[in-house]
Amino acid sequence: MRYSAKVVGTGALLLMVTACAGQDMPTNRPGGSTGSVSVPAPASPSPSGSVLPAPPEPNPPGKPRLTVPEGSTQVPAGQLDATALPAGFPREVWTANGGTVLNIRAQEGGCGHALGEAAEQAGDHVVVNLSETKAQTNQMCTMDIRYPVISVALAAPLDQRMVVLKTTPPK
Repeated sequence: MRYSAKVVGTGALLLMVTACAGQDMPTNRPGGSTGSVSVPAPASPSPSGSVLPAPPEPNPPGKPRLTVPEGSTQVPAGQLDATALPAGFPREVWTANGGTVLNIRAQEGGCGHALGEAAEQAGDHVVVNLSETKAQTNQMCTMDIRYPVISVALAAPLDQRMVVLKTTPPK
C-alpha cells in the first residue's frame, strides 16, 4: 500500500513538472523586475561579414539598473545636498542626456524596489525623493541590501542647480 502511494505521488509530481515545462518561466533580471524568458533578436551581420551583437536597449527613466550608464557625468560633491539621507545611504549622482536625466545610486532590499521622483524643479535646485516599494503581504523576502542606479527625468538640464536628495516612506 505504501509503495503504491509513493508511485502515484511521484507520477503526479512528474506530470506537474512536465506540464509546467512548456510555459514561460519567470526569471530574475538585473533590474530586479521579473518576466518571461525571452530569446534576443538575431544579431545583424556587419559589412565585413562578421556577426555583431545587438546594442543594449536604453534604460528608461525610473527603471533601476546595476551600473551607471556609459557617458554619464558625475555631479560634483559641492552640487549635491544629501544631508537628509540616512547614514550609510549612497550619495552618488550622475547626469546623462545633456543633463536632463539624473542617474542616482539608490538603496533597496528584500522584495522592495528603489524609486526616484523629481519632486521639485526650481531655478537653483532640484529635489529628488527616493523611496522603495513595499513588500507584498505574506511574501517571504530576503534580507539583502542592493544599490541599483535609478534614472529620474528632469524638465530642463541640471546645469549648475543643486541636487537635493531626500527619502520618503515606502509606497
